[in-house]
Amino acid sequence: MSILHDLAATIAERKGADPDSSWTAKLLSKGPEKCAEKFGEEAVEAIIEAVKGDTEKLTAEAADVLYHLLVMLAARDVPLDAVLAELARRQGTSGIAEKASRTGG
Repeated sequence: MSILHDLAATIAERKGADPDSSWTAKLLSKGPEKCAEKFGEEAVEAIIEAVKGDTEKLTAEAADVLYHLLVMLAARDVPLDAVLAELARRQGTSGIAEKASRTGG
C-alpha cells in the first residue's frame, strides 16, 4: 500500500503547484467536478479493457483509475487513510449486509 500513500502524498504536494508545471496541478486547478469527470472517463476505459479481456491494457487503465481516484479525493480533501479506514471498518462484514446497512434494505 505504500505506493498509494506515496502517490497520494505527491498529489497533495502538487495541489498548490503551477498548473503549467504539473498534470496533477492542472487537473486540480479545474476543480472537483472536472477531477470527477476525468475519473469517470478512466473508469469507463478500464471497463472497456476488462470486457475485451486485454489484461495488459486493463492493468494500465486500472493504474489510471487509481491515480484519478486519488486526484478526485484530493480535490475534495478526502484523505486516502479515510478511505482505507472505511474499508477496514467493512472488512469481515458480508457485502450484502454492509450494503443493506447503508441503503436501509
